[in-house]
Amino acid sequence: MKFTNGFWMVRDEYIPSYVCDFHSVREDEEGIHAYAPYRKIESRGDQLNTGMMTYTFTAPCEDVLGVKMQNHMGNYVTQPSFHINGDEGGRPVHTENGKEHCFTSGRLSLKVSLGDPLMVFEGDGKELTKIPAKTTGMMDTRDGHSYLVTGLNLGVGELVYGLGERFTGMVKNGQVVDIWNEDGGTASEIAYKNIPFYYTNGGYGVFVRHPGRVSFEVASEKVETVQFSVEDQELEYFFIYGPAPKDILEKYTFLTGRAPLLPDWSYGLWLSTSFTTDYNEKVVSSFINGFRERKIPLEVFHFDCFWMKGFEWCNFQWDEELFPDPEGMLARLHEKGLKICVWINPYIAQKSPLFREGMKKGFLVKRPDGRVWQWDLWQAGMALVDFTNPDACSWYSSKLKKLLDMGVDCFKTDFGERIPTDVVWFDRSDPQKMHNYYTFLYNRCVFELLKREKGEGEAVLFARSATAGGQQFPVHWGGDSTSQYVSMAETLRAGLSLADSGFAYWSHDIGGFEDTGSADLYKRWVAFGLLSSHSRLHGSGSYRVPWNYDDLSCEVVRLFARLKIALRPYLKRMAVAAAEHGTPVMRPMHMEFPDDPACEYLDRQYMLGDSILVAPVFSPDGDVRFYLPEGRWQHLLDGGIYEGEKWYQEIYDYFSLPLFVREGDDLTKLNLSRESLLR
Repeated sequence: MKFTNGFWMVRDEYIPSYVCDFHSVREDEEGIHAYAPYRKIESRGDQLNTGMMTYTFTAPCEDVLGVKMQNHMGNYVTQPSFHINGDEGGRPVHTENGKEHCFTSGRLSLKVSLGDPLMVFEGDGKELTKIPAKTTGMMDTRDGHSYLVTGLNLGVGELVYGLGERFTGMVKNGQVVDIWNEDGGTASEIAYKNIPFYYTNGGYGVFVRHPGRVSFEVASEKVETVQFSVEDQELEYFFIYGPAPKDILEKYTFLTGRAPLLPDWSYGLWLSTSFTTDYNEKVVSSFINGFRERKIPLEVFHFDCFWMKGFEWCNFQWDEELFPDPEGMLARLHEKGLKICVWINPYIAQKSPLFREGMKKGFLVKRPDGRVWQWDLWQAGMALVDFTNPDACSWYSSKLKKLLDMGVDCFKTDFGERIPTDVVWFDRSDPQKMHNYYTFLYNRCVFELLKREKGEGEAVLFARSATAGGQQFPVHWGGDSTSQYVSMAETLRAGLSLADSGFAYWSHDIGGFEDTGSADLYKRWVAFGLLSSHSRLHGSGSYRVPWNYDDLSCEVVRLFARLKIALRPYLKRMAVAAAEHGTPVMRPMHMEFPDDPACEYLDRQYMLGDSILVAPVFSPDGDVRFYLPEGRWQHLLDGGIYEGEKWYQEIYDYFSLPLFVREGDDLTKLNLSRESLLR
């Protein structure tokens, strides 16, 4: 959100009240506080008829400082709120030298001086960033809205990463990013997974602990600043010193939670029925038999929406006309060595038998007048499960448990973004803040059921929406892409951005979701998809089985599916690093090589773990331009040796792509030639 009109002027619709300077610092039983009025205090009379910002400083863990700013503190509605691990009430070390006050946590410090509005963050004694004058304060409108705004300066060459799954440029400088979950596909600036966390190549990260709409101006309104604002009377953020990207993510995921280990089978190939296609057990069996006949390893079969009757999503009942013996069918699929996933969402259509049940028990979100909130977008008369009600969570889980007892192994938790704000929640949560936070409650409810029923290490979702902390309920996939090369590229950018936001696992719809792409695109996307942490063939109106494209597609899928099986022990080691340290399995180049300036903007290649470099093919002619960092690199499939710190441009056929490991890495000892994988 923009408040100024150039360097000198504030926009006409806003009345600014900037923090003028720090007036005093006080410690009490509740913490360390600093007070900063909105005018210069030179006499007693200046203390009248002015507002004041109250700062509270915390240190939840080493190298992290919390800064809570409050204009008016009288807020009784404190829910929802992101949970923070560590000592939330922990105090930084407070030292005073004349007018200067220093707050320290580990190697990180924040300095303020009385009579001055400047705030300076330092790491290991070196300035990281600062908050200068006319940056922090309240922006009031003439029609009664109030916005709290602040920002941190950027240095020369400082680049910003993160802020969730974003399909725009991976480097966020110059972008306006609103943290507000929406269902918009992959071709726009809106996103399914908005995370109010970013880090920079300056050695630090910032997590804004506000579950509602946070508006980031990333070197956009003020090109020297990452500005963030909320329509609220208070705002809290945590400043995290790394200095390396992995160090920043380790501390951020300590605060907000880390991804668990996942079952071995989840790393294999998933096949879906697709969305609006016609299918029954006979069709499903034909797909599975087709994979077996072509010797393509398949580990998970997913039933999308129409396993239930139309107009009844969700009733959690198999369509008996198409699946008259669901328990028998699931048993037969299990006998073939498959795990089963079914599609669900948190919406209850009016035609579903669960609507009346949920309404009678008070488990559906209500309007202020007491009626159930409903609309016709997606499903006729659909309502929304109120996951702030523990009894509603138990009710919803009980419906899913029946499916688990029947033989279902996991769930695709679709949607969770279209959450209304004109409602009243069971626990009286702030409806604006619940819009983003809803997905956390929804996915947590389902994931915890899976943990209870399947055990630790066996629970896995296929989720679309997320907010901060959602990395604890993996896996997440990239949403509805089109079947084009440009959409494949924007999908990768979003995955890298999500990894920069603390998410360890990620997947996407191989071949694209909307429309039916060319056989050429399908084969190229297969290589990319099976070199992601998780891999699923899924689409909208057509089946994504390879023989629907051409015979060569079957061979390509077979090669890369077998390659992924060979890499599973390696991927499991990378998953341990994710669970213990928060390091994503799939990593942007700048995360793995932060000291190589050539990696800062690379968004068409990535590291799969710490050893494998992948550069997908984004053109029909197989022409790829890629960069190898320092060292000597060996192609994983053909054994070729390449020198690092160099750019290359080469043409690849469908059975290969730029896929490198450092020379001498243990992975080079595997026999992963094309011939061995296709044998």
